[in-house]
Amino acid sequence: MIQPQIEIVPFEPHLREHFYALNAAWLKKHFVIEPIDEQVLRNPEQMVLEPGGAIFFARLGDVVIGTCALLHEAPGVYELSKMGVDEAFRGLGAGRLLLDAAIAEFHRRGGDALFLESSSILKPALHMYEQAGFVLQPTIRAGSHYARADVYMIYAPK
Repeated sequence: MIQPQIEIVPFEPHLREHFYALNAAWLKKHFVIEPIDEQVLRNPEQMVLEPGGAIFFARLGDVVIGTCALLHEAPGVYELSKMGVDEAFRGLGAGRLLLDAAIAEFHRRGGDALFLESSSILKPALHMYEQAGFVLQPTIRAGSHYARADVYMIYAPK
């Protein structure tokens, strides 16, 4: 029997519920869903896509197992955000494929700066970000939207 491959696909309206559910799962497990999360997760077209961002999903066969967003903050400036992989499917490489897709989209759009905010308790994610070329900054990002964010990283591949 052939094992299904993980496929990365862009946002489609019928996938909206997965964007919310996958992110709500990790947020509720480790933190709380903050008002900014609720806004973005419930309105991905208005909050992510219309301002010039992108959303990707990882699919294994017919099952959506992960998601991430590339938020357009300002001309040339993007934020990697809302990355989550279903716990039952972690360790298969879906997170890295999503991360690589977001970075590729950043480059495709000619972006100048890519950053992310995270939490120091999410150690496996932070390690993955470092492997992909994100560099830990000495302080949190000025004007951070997230109460949980105590990590600020900037994409600076070698």
